[in-house]
Amino acid sequence: MRKEPYGVGSFVHVIKRGTRGASIVRDNADKNRFLLMLAHFNDEYQPANWFRDVSDSRLKIFDRPETWPEQKKLVNIIAFCLLNNHFHLLLEEIRDGGISKFMQRVGIGMSYRFNLKYKERGSIFESAFRSKTIDSDDYLRHVIAYIQLKNTLDMYKGKVEGKDNFEKAFTWACQYEFSSLGDHVGAISRPIVESSFLNDLFSPKEFKEFGRDFMENRISREDKDNDIVRFE
Repeated sequence: MRKEPYGVGSFVHVIKRGTRGASIVRDNADKNRFLLMLAHFNDEYQPANWFRDVSDSRLKIFDRPETWPEQKKLVNIIAFCLLNNHFHLLLEEIRDGGISKFMQRVGIGMSYRFNLKYKERGSIFESAFRSKTIDSDDYLRHVIAYIQLKNTLDMYKGKVEGKDNFEKAFTWACQYEFSSLGDHVGAISRPIVESSFLNDLFSPKEFKEFGRDFMENRISREDKDNDIVRFE
């Protein structure tokens, strides 16, 4: 496990992988539950049976139950992408220990629901989590593109196809529910990510052009991309 020191105000790239590369989600129901966890575990308050509370048929997805107190976030979620055997998050530490507490909840919650559904045992993850603190605005932009664009496009038809057919691939990626890209470009609206932060860095049009350059340069492995790959 690799974890770097960080404090309030730090931006941190977090990766959590399945044990021995095994899947951590098997269907869309599992993936949607991950989204619910991102929304509802990001809170100082944690009820004993959160899933029962948010499963109330009167609530729309992501609605907060009226019986819960006002949300007090543990972290700001800047970007995310869920894949079959791991996930990426870009988090801002906004209170001491917030990232660790949030990641612990997500790890335990995902393992519990997975084991309950599939009759498995133990943690579904290889370790607590891996983290790397972002040390510059330029690196921050690259990490955002890496998380919510490169990883999403890899699920389209692979990085080469995503590079060679960028327009079509980008349109597809904007509709992919289990990444924050759609939130950033306005295709999806959910109370999970801090869209205002992303919009301060890029307009949707600027991000698309930055993403195009990023994907074209990925094959050549520029220094910043190498840093991200080594961290993985």
